[in-house]
Amino acid sequence: MDPEAFLDLANQVTKLKMFPYFDIAHCLLCALTVREDLGAGAQQFSRKHPLSCWLSYMLVVFAGGMLCNGLLGEPILAPLKNTPQVVVASVVWYFVFYTPFDVGYKIAKFLPIKLICAIMKEVYRCKKVYDGVTHAAKLYPNAYLIMILIGTLKGNGAGFTKLIERLIRGVWTPTAMEFMQPSFYTKACLVASVIFVLDSKTDLISAPHALVYFGIVIFFVYFKVSSVLLGIHDPFVPFENLFCALFFGGIWDSLQKVLGRGGAPKDGDKADSKKKD
Repeated sequence: MDPEAFLDLANQVTKLKMFPYFDIAHCLLCALTVREDLGAGAQQFSRKHPLSCWLSYMLVVFAGGMLCNGLLGEPILAPLKNTPQVVVASVVWYFVFYTPFDVGYKIAKFLPIKLICAIMKEVYRCKKVYDGVTHAAKLYPNAYLIMILIGTLKGNGAGFTKLIERLIRGVWTPTAMEFMQPSFYTKACLVASVIFVLDSKTDLISAPHALVYFGIVIFFVYFKVSSVLLGIHDPFVPFENLFCALFFGGIWDSLQKVLGRGGAPKDGDKADSKKKD
């Protein structure tokens, strides 16, 4: 592709309006996440506890904004002030959970529809990460750590509110903490936040902002498509294992075990020593 045409495409991606189509894709996948998390009893639960179902779903949809607002000292419920977004989210929720013969859920699960929505959501995710970093930079111009944290939470807030979201539905799972087992989306949002901070606050990245933004969109979309079609869920795992082995005691623990086994007396030696006694 011609460099000027590629740059023009990148500029167009940065100017995409998220409402309503990208919001619909985001809400649709959030509804699928809630429904699949409920498991086989999802339909029965939605009939018996519609308010609980709706509240937990809305928390998933607006988790990033609520979390970031709480950390930045802003109104936690501010994301709900956008009435059109709330209406769209509620309509999508009803479509997935309550359409006759479960048609809405079947349409949302149809692979081509799900794949298109997944691609749109990754574009939406990149926008949220960038907005989070930009907003934090306005409040704390020199606090790089806060910018990275807010960008990460904005991009994958639902991962960090899973404990509360399940609790609203009457399920207590204290081990469902994103800090204990970060998902790929949290790691990807963290990497994207770091890149956006380096791009806006340093001279380490010389490429135009539109190309940096478009590159992150491609990164998100590529791994999401790989996850849906090929089942590749976390490409960071091999690098994490290597890093942990080198810098977080993995090698030394293994070496200690080997040396400990080598220095320990064998069973035969123990028996001989007992006979001599």
